[in-house]
Amino acid sequence: MAINAKAAQDFVPIKEVRNGIVILKDGGLRAILIASSINLSLKSSDEQMAVISQFQNFLNGLDFPTQIVIQSRRLDIRPYLIMLEARLREQTEPLLKIQTKEYIDFIRSFTDEVNIMTKTFFVVVPYSSSVISSKNGLIEGFIGGGAPKKQIEDTKKAIDLASFEEKRSQLEQRTNVIVGGLSGIGIRSSQLKTDEVVELFYKTFNPGDISQGIKLQ
Repeated sequence: MAINAKAAQDFVPIKEVRNGIVILKDGGLRAILIASSINLSLKSSDEQMAVISQFQNFLNGLDFPTQIVIQSRRLDIRPYLIMLEARLREQTEPLLKIQTKEYIDFIRSFTDEVNIMTKTFFVVVPYSSSVISSKNGLIEGFIGGGAPKKQIEDTKKAIDLASFEEKRSQLEQRTNVIVGGLSGIGIRSSQLKTDEVVELFYKTFNPGDISQGIKLQ
């Protein structure tokens, strides 16, 4: 029995990433925010309850769905070790040279035995609406069935662009609501740019890559 092999891209619902916005194959848009965190353990009981209450009010005030994603990755200690080794080579004091060497060995052995994880927090802001149809039959009805093929293609592109800009504007409003709401709780957030979105999805689908991830600016 013949098996039709499919490419990995067929299982990913993403069509493209444009201006930092993820465009899905069904026409929906997604903006991705990276957010800071709050260490509740360092706060008093009253402060913890205040933060939780503010966060609850923030969620209850949203009139659209959103998704919070926590990504855990193993900390890549290699850049730190490279920096230490560079300092070791520059060190002229014998005692400090020995201490630096012992510290490097300790860090290397410790990280080999213990998985040190980092957590990154993302907020996915969605927007979906009825997609403007771009079938040739409908477009030809607007501009005439005898229109040249290039004119039909140009009209399709104009309609697609207008649809994207309209939905992008609505998505931007939702994104601003999320950023403002999180700021009121003391959480900083910013929208990922195109290259950062591509990097995020690459590392999500390639978990073996332990290089440094995206950081909040």
